[in-house]
Amino acid sequence: MDSLIISYSRLEILFVDENRYMDKRVFVQLNGARKVTGVLRGYDPFMNLVLDEAVEETNPSEKTSIGMVVLRGNSVVVMEALDRIGN
Repeated sequence: MDSLIISYSRLEILFVDENRYMDKRVFVQLNGARKVTGVLRGYDPFMNLVLDEAVEETNPSEKTSIGMVVLRGNSVVVMEALDRIGN
């Protein structure tokens, strides 16, 4: 499985070919140890992310479906692609 881990300061590297990451399942770790997975539907230059079919993991045994969500860029610590990214 291909994975891509980025940080806010390296956003420009992540989206060199943004179409490769759109509509792919991603894992996002946020400030305060919050974790969200979902399908990347959009983003902006400030790394605000739009995830669809989002699920928040509050602890290893508890996951909550939160639907479509906007994650503020300054709260994003790490993002990792969970789906294979084509060449």
